[in-house]
Amino acid sequence: MKRRVFLATAIAAPFIAGPATAAELSLDEISGYLNSLQTAEAGFTQVNDDGTLSTGTFYIKRPGRMRFEYNPPEELLVMVGGGQIGIFDGKSNVTKAERYPLKQTPLNVILERNVDLARRNMVVGRTFDGTATTVVAQDPENPEYGNIALKFTADPVELRQWVITDGQGAKTTVILNDMKRGGDFSSFLFNISSEEDRRSR
Repeated sequence: MKRRVFLATAIAAPFIAGPATAAELSLDEISGYLNSLQTAEAGFTQVNDDGTLSTGTFYIKRPGRMRFEYNPPEELLVMVGGGQIGIFDGKSNVTKAERYPLKQTPLNVILERNVDLARRNMVVGRTFDGTATTVVAQDPENPEYGNIALKFTADPVELRQWVITDGQGAKTTVILNDMKRGGDFSSFLFNISSEEDRRSR
């Protein structure tokens, strides 16, 4: 698995479409949904740039925190917290995470404390296929960090998929399934340093 491809992007059971009569979502509706998404858990399938697949469980605790637990045979854990992305790979760095600044990845777009996709010319594309709305967003001040294409269905609004394109054009797709909102997740799930301490014992 190309770990740097994942990180430069920073993140399927098949995508489940909404009803054919679904309405296109506005940027304000999407921003409001992301801001209301405080905690959630879902299964995911990751499609890597080389076409390989990985599956696992995804956790989010906004603002600023995510966790990707990969299923075997992957020996991979990706944590987002404290403004950093940390990668633990059982084949190379078991006890110390490779760390990257969250702000230098498109994931920062959806993990900000106050998401406002209409501000600062953040959205560079939007499409509607009759069932889902997709918005492409990037940091307008740092387009070299890449972009993230977020796919949502309506009634109720739900994030279904994202595709991250890094600065070199590599794509990583994550499709979510069976998302459960709410839950009281321990902050240790997202604490990279605590995970390093635990692994070093």
